[in-house]
Amino acid sequence: MSASLIRRIASPKKTITGGLVAAAATGMVFAAAPAQAATPTTAKAAAPAAAPAAAPTSAKAIAQKLISDPAQFAAFDKIVSHESGWNVSATNSSSGAYGLVQALPASKMASAGADWKTNPETQIKWGLNYMNERYGSPVGAWSHWQANGWY
Repeated sequence: MSASLIRRIASPKKTITGGLVAAAATGMVFAAAPAQAATPTTAKAAAPAAAPAAAPTSAKAIAQKLISDPAQFAAFDKIVSHESGWNVSATNSSSGAYGLVQALPASKMASAGADWKTNPETQIKWGLNYMNERYGSPVGAWSHWQANGWY
């Protein structure tokens, strides 16, 4: 065997790190309008026609179950896709914002449950409540995000 081939075989392989590992471990998938407050519901929401189906245990699937209105879900999805890429443990190294909806300070999400650091449903419920209280709905929050680059 040649020395270069041995070096290639013996060299360390690149590994998947950070958000990719979290996304792979949770089976997260990525997806897309106008304003009434979205409310949690126990009935399964129909996925918007343009949105790809989410894996049943993914954060996105949980959000689809909690947000029955397709327009509200699409707006929530756009925000979460931009803010965290649906990574439940996403952390902004500059500000410390954390989670799916990038709460700042992150500990605010404790009001939705003690498992806020790891449970996507807790983070989604907190984020939905925040968007409804501050902007009237996820659609209102998305409109603000589009105009300002943040919500």
